[in-house]
Amino acid sequence: MQRRYLAGPSVLLLCGLSSVPSLATESGTSFYIPGLRGPLAGVTPPPGFYFNNDAYYYYGEFGGGRRTEIGGAIVANVKQRTYLDFVTPIWVTPLQLLGGNLAFSATLPLGAPFVSAGTLIEAPRLGRTFRFNQRDQDFSLGDPIVSSFIGWHSGNFHWQAGVSISIPAGAYREGELSNVALNRWVGDIYGALTWLDPALGLDISGAVGFEINGENLDTDYDSGNALHVDLAVSKLLTKDLSIGVLASHYRQVTGDNGPLGPFEGRTTAVGGTIGYNFSVAGTPVSTRIKVLREVEAENRFRGTIGLFTVSFPLGGQTGAAPPASQPIRVRY
Repeated sequence: MQRRYLAGPSVLLLCGLSSVPSLATESGTSFYIPGLRGPLAGVTPPPGFYFNNDAYYYYGEFGGGRRTEIGGAIVANVKQRTYLDFVTPIWVTPLQLLGGNLAFSATLPLGAPFVSAGTLIEAPRLGRTFRFNQRDQDFSLGDPIVSSFIGWHSGNFHWQAGVSISIPAGAYREGELSNVALNRWVGDIYGALTWLDPALGLDISGAVGFEINGENLDTDYDSGNALHVDLAVSKLLTKDLSIGVLASHYRQVTGDNGPLGPFEGRTTAVGGTIGYNFSVAGTPVSTRIKVLREVEAENRFRGTIGLFTVSFPLGGQTGAAPPASQPIRVRY
C-alpha cells in the first residue's frame, strides 16, 4: 500500500504500494516492497496533481527443497523472475487536516511474473499431485490500491502518516503460479520522517509500517500480519544528481493459517540509489533507480530487487514549487 517515493522538485508523489514477491504470507508475496520508501519518504509536495510510475524487477529463489503454497498448490524449489509496473496518479489537496495537507492516490499494478517450481507436491483443489518442472507466466492486472495520507513540515523536518488498502479485484487465477493479484484484502498503516538540509544537500529518511492481511477466499489461506522498516540516507552531488544507501527489514509478527502451518517470514535487504532531476518543456521530472539485495531471509524468497521511478506534476499546483534542482519525492 503500498506505497512509493521519489526525488524531484515539485514532483512528490505518494505511491500506494502493491503486491510484489516477498514471502511467508501466501505465495511468498507481501504487499510491502523493500526499498520502496526511500529518500524524501516524509516529504509532501505542494497541493496539486502528480503522476508516479514505478517499474519493478525481482529475481529470487525459494530453494533447498523448502515448501511454500502458491495459488492453492504446495510446491518446492521455486524460482521467480518478475517484471511489474505500478501506475499511480496522486492528488495533494489544499485541505488542511490536523495542521497538515491531506492527499489521496490510486495505484494499478500490472505485469507478467515468470514462476517455476521444481516439484508440485500437492494441489488437492485441482486434483494434481507430485508433478515436476511446473512453469507459468501470464500478463495480468493486480489488485488496485487506494491510499490517503497527511503531510506536515517544520523547518528541516517533514513527516507523514497514512494508510493504504489493497482491494481484491485483480485478475487472480486459482491454481496458477503466475499471479500479480494477491486476492486478499490488505491494509497498511505507516509513518515516515525526513530530515532534509538544503544547504548540505543531505537527506535522512525513515519509515515504519504495519501490514494487516486478510484471507484469500479462493484458497482459504489466511496470511499473517507484519511489521516493516525502511531507512535511507542520500546526498546531493550536484543540483540535479544524488546518491544514497538503503536498508529495509520485513518481519511477520503473526503466523499464517494455511496448509504449512504458522509460516512466519522475515527478510533484510540493503542497497543503493541514484536520483536525477531534469525538466521537459518546463515541467520538472524526477527519476530514481534503486537496487537492493536480500541478505537474509527466512520462509521467503531471497533475491535481488530493482526499482526505476519516474514522477512529475500534472498541474493544479496552488503553492510555490521548488526549483527543479531541488530533490523532491513521490509516494503512494
